[in-house]
Amino acid sequence: MKSYSLEEINDILKGSIVGSVLQKITAPEQLEVANESEISFIGNKKYEKSWATSKASVAVVNEDISIHPGENRAFIKVKNADLAMSQILALFAPPAPIFNTDIHPTAVIDKTVEMGNGVRVGAGCYIGPKVVLGENTTIYPNVTILDESTIGKNTVIWSGTVIRERCHIGNDCIIHPNATIGADGFGFRPCAERGLVKIPQIGNVIIGNSVEIGANSCIDRGKFSSTVLGDGCKIDNLVQIGHNSKLGRFCIMAGNSGLAGSVTLGNGVIIGGSASIKDHTTIGDGAIVGAGSGVTGDIPAGKTMLGYPAVEARDALKQWAILKRLVNDSKK
Repeated sequence: MKSYSLEEINDILKGSIVGSVLQKITAPEQLEVANESEISFIGNKKYEKSWATSKASVAVVNEDISIHPGENRAFIKVKNADLAMSQILALFAPPAPIFNTDIHPTAVIDKTVEMGNGVRVGAGCYIGPKVVLGENTTIYPNVTILDESTIGKNTVIWSGTVIRERCHIGNDCIIHPNATIGADGFGFRPCAERGLVKIPQIGNVIIGNSVEIGANSCIDRGKFSSTVLGDGCKIDNLVQIGHNSKLGRFCIMAGNSGLAGSVTLGNGVIIGGSASIKDHTTIGDGAIVGAGSGVTGDIPAGKTMLGYPAVEARDALKQWAILKRLVNDSKK
């Protein structure tokens, strides 16, 4: 079991220590359930009151904290406790699953596949013709990568993922279990003679560098050209991205949200959980769509939208306040 002194942890965080603790720290834990040998975090002033009842001996806190640690306890003050938390979690993280051999003998790898140095492929994988795997890429068991796809350097693909033909994934990406990259877009047209006629989806998916795709998320291939995710995008679990959508850099989509076809997101757009975006909609740089909202039209850069249908946040809050008053008045 890993353990560190207060001073060893602070050597990594480069913060300032307030108080004193002699015992070693064995794990990070949330305030409510931490014990005397664990370190916790206070990233918001509203959680300061929980420190008095917590058993944690050490907490990483923001510099503006208004309480003191108390006897035989300590704070490590930093500029941003949430970012420092990521360093602590990395410090205590257990090792990744073990590969006893770099290329498992049950993996089916076409003879035309190009593999860089340090590639690891787990049991039961299928890697099709003319696939290119960048150096130090890790592919966990039971992944399927179909013809002519490319995977960049240092990318991790977890079990159950399917990457369809001709899709391209950048460097330093993480694809979580059972994600599907490059499935057909949802394209059908009514026909008097044949009912619903399928529209072929002949494009692909292009994913930039340092992108993370959550478990069970689906990114559909383009109908004509490419569905594109820019560098640094972070996609939560159970997210749907429709065909020919284009995401700028560093976009965030929370769980159960979805883009219909041909949606364009600027750089730094945030889509809240369970929000839905109509097809052929453009959302400008830095805009925010609140959880559960329904977007039916374009959104200018920097706007925050709420509601169904979504309107500017301040207007939505006014509408909700009026409705609440009407309901209360009707009960009198």
